[in-house]
Amino acid sequence: QVQLVESGGGLVQAGGSLRLSCAASGSIFGIYTMNWYRQAPGKQREWVATITSGGVTTYARSGEGRFTISRNNANNTAYLQMNSLKPEDTAIYYCRLVLVGTINTYWGQGTQVTVSS
Repeated sequence: QVQLVESGGGLVQAGGSLRLSCAASGSIFGIYTMNWYRQAPGKQREWVATITSGGVTTYARSGEGRFTISRNNANNTAYLQMNSLKPEDTAIYYCRLVLVGTINTYWGQGTQVTVSS
């Protein structure tokens, strides 16, 4: 079993920055991608960013140029650096680990990000 724990959320003013962390632990075998999603009140969960085991990154248009995803393979931790935050970035942010070549995927419990105007 794999456990994911997010941290780093909070309340920030528009234009500010936050750095989210996602620590993975447990039985992680194989290559995996780390992903960030978010869910705003009353909206569906949406994909934010992905980083492969080799460090290739992709972003949703909403975060491109403002968000940076990274990872530390030595300690199975992923990060999401969020700059120039906007009120519309307010959401619960979730990380998701996907084992490549399998159907195994794991979610964290989420961390709240609130951006005030």
